[in-house]
Amino acid sequence: MYRTKTCGELNISNAKETVELAGWIQKIRNLGAMVFIDLRDEFGITQIVINDEELQKQAKDLTTESCIHISGKVVERSNKNTKIPTGEIEVIAEKIEVLGKCKNILPFEINTDQEVREDLRLEYRFLDLRNEKLHNNILLRSKILKTLRDKMDELGFAEIQTPILANSSPEGARDYLVPSRLNPGEFYALPQAPQQFKQLLMVSGFDKYFQIAPCFRDEDPRADRAPGEFYQLDFEMSFATQEDVFKVVEEVVPYTFEKFTNWKVDKGPFIRIPYKEAMEKYGIDKPDLRNPLIIQDVTKCFENSEFKAFEGKTIKAIVVPNGATQGRKFFDKMTEFAVEELGAKGLAWTKYEESGETTGGIAKFITEEIKAQLETEFGMTKNSSVFFIADEYKTAQKIAGLVRIELGKRLELLEKDVYRFCWIVDFPMYELSDEGTIDFNHNPFSMPQGGKEALETKDPLDILAYQYDLVCNGYEMASGAVRNHNPEIMVKAFEIAGYTEEDVKNRFGALYNAFQYGTPPHAGAAPGVDRMVMLIENSQNIREVIAFPKNKKARDLLMRAPSNVSEQQLKDVHIKLAVSEE
Repeated sequence: MYRTKTCGELNISNAKETVELAGWIQKIRNLGAMVFIDLRDEFGITQIVINDEELQKQAKDLTTESCIHISGKVVERSNKNTKIPTGEIEVIAEKIEVLGKCKNILPFEINTDQEVREDLRLEYRFLDLRNEKLHNNILLRSKILKTLRDKMDELGFAEIQTPILANSSPEGARDYLVPSRLNPGEFYALPQAPQQFKQLLMVSGFDKYFQIAPCFRDEDPRADRAPGEFYQLDFEMSFATQEDVFKVVEEVVPYTFEKFTNWKVDKGPFIRIPYKEAMEKYGIDKPDLRNPLIIQDVTKCFENSEFKAFEGKTIKAIVVPNGATQGRKFFDKMTEFAVEELGAKGLAWTKYEESGETTGGIAKFITEEIKAQLETEFGMTKNSSVFFIADEYKTAQKIAGLVRIELGKRLELLEKDVYRFCWIVDFPMYELSDEGTIDFNHNPFSMPQGGKEALETKDPLDILAYQYDLVCNGYEMASGAVRNHNPEIMVKAFEIAGYTEEDVKNRFGALYNAFQYGTPPHAGAAPGVDRMVMLIENSQNIREVIAFPKNKKARDLLMRAPSNVSEQQLKDVHIKLAVSEE
């Protein structure tokens, strides 16, 4: 037996007991007559005292982060440490056994505030995970996953696993392809989501399905998006509407957040914001509602303006209450941010002083008529400032959205210690691609609002879909839709996006075929697990809540993946690498 107690559970009631402990050496202090060791395991730290001469000789070879086993007697400490739960006691060592020796030189110090380069941390992730904060993040993740499973089970959902080796499906990102050894020249695709499988489960008569699903997308990493793979609480319901899905999410998500945070958590029903309104007011489809600033269109206000930079442009404005108190440097820095980081042509601004005078920036172009309009129609008040973004419509909208976010950060306007949720609804079914063709805006398997009639009679860019995103504090936290379960509507929807019926049969044959055999209406959603844990933990980096993440270049520095493979491995899967001529 390596241990009878853990390092975190001993207290004064254990005094005079003989115990066995095992863990890692966090710190060694050799005071000559005595050697002190801080022994750490997952549950806490216990101070070990070595006063036996033979054991002290043995202790000279001990190194921090070595894994050891000790046995000894628990005694009350004379100098108690109130900073740790075990601070009233210590263990007098009677036997020490080294279970796993650690090198003398560590690549970095563990459990210190010292800044460590992230790539080094990822290369030695097994050491990095010994850090108390990171270690606790992974344990928190485990508890959140259990809570989600228990709650979904309570709501009557059956947990069902779906395949990892699947077929390619157009879901917004590049697929990861897996060559087939047994079928030369053919490939599996790792699923971007279990989309088709969960719909097939509904056709199969399962009432409510869920799983903590691994998803794979070959897309660029961000601070809030893990490269390559991520996990989501994927669920689907038969005979369900959008309202039914919202009720499930509005019960599961607040319940989970409240269990693991002391912040204020919005409860359902969550605010619903149509996509078009979100883009107009916030310039983004994942607005942070903690930020009180909104974007307004003031194009008509400047129709007769002499300011040439506004001529023929869409003009967006952001009114900042009390913004007139900021000095010139603040406005210059914001302009620099807009131009250098966002690619804006400029950032116009003015102050509306307490005296009623407009000053600074483009003040000379703010006529009395324009000033009156800004006051009465757009909420400009005395002692405020106004920022203006002028450009082509979509560009102005996008830049204004990013300026709004930056203003909220720099002026510390965000509401503290709160989770604000909202639904973004009524997404466009289609959008124009960069090449000018019609493409799906969101999930291609969604039901268009108005059904087949809308597909046949409306301009594709005017068609809305039963698609929805859940947003929390500026992060997209879930996505879902009412599914298109009618094969005729499915074919027509894909036809508009440039797919023939034959394409649909070939690429989505299982769904197309299944829909011929009595398909129930169904709907679902998929909250992102990684992002949920990141928000609950209040981390700014998603890699801090994943046990073995990849770096910013999608490399696993610990396992050294991706890597080269042997010629024989390539031959087995019928692949020959093209040699670059460069």
